Amino acid sequence: MAIKLLLSATNQEPTARRRFLQEAQSASALNHPNIVTIHAIEEADGVDFIVMEFVDAQNLKSQIQSDGALPLKRLLDIGIQTADALEAAHQINLIHRDIKSANILVTPRGHAKVLDFGLAKVIRTVAQEVDAEAPTLTNLTDEGTVLGTAAYMSPEQTRGQVLDGRSDIFSLGCVLYEAATRSLPFNGPSMLAIMHAIVTANPLSPSRIRPELPREFDLIIDRAMAKDRENRYATAADLGQA
Repeated sequence: MAIKLLLSATNQEPTARRRFLQEAQSASALNHPNIVTIHAIEEADGVDFIVMEFVDAQNLKSQIQSDGALPLKRLLDIGIQTADALEAAHQINLIHRDIKSANILVTPRGHAKVLDFGLAKVIRTVAQEVDAEAPTLTNLTDEGTVLGTAAYMSPEQTRGQVLDGRSDIFSLGCVLYEAATRSLPFNGPSMLAIMHAIVTANPLSPSRIRPELPREFDLIIDRAMAKDRENRYATAADLGQA
């Protein structure tokens, strides 16, 4: 078992506490081999904590930094497993909103586990133009802002729009690009610069960085990271199949 707790210094802050409990409630609704299992949500002496499955694994970000770009077979396998986890979440109307390499654990045997559903949110059934929970531009530089991690955000996420599962698909495309090239598709000197690049820039195709990668992989990444979500894979299952 592993325990994740909210530090006492922030435990009195209502928004932090709500987000922490939201993560636990969202993840506890999921029972999937590629998602870290939440066993219990508890409180003791004024401290909230969740009891979760212990996974003896390294996160994908650390693996890329230590081992370099992943071999094609391995990164495809991780991509398929992650897509399967996202499909399970999307099937019960949950989106992750913070898919990134640091939130994917990979065991020595290559088993992938998605964690940190702290940004998960039930997909709205009534269309809205603006996401009321998205922070203002002033807040975007604050550490711990609940919107996602800038380098992996979808274009619609940078604009604070209502999200659906295709936002997670974009983020997974960024993760696969990073795993294939050891570089992020969108970079910049600040969070706002990165967000601008996400909306306007087209990164080099992975095969331009690693010529041994097949063109078919480029096409999968291009579609997953399409600026217009209507042009992406419709579901995480479609991405996994590709």
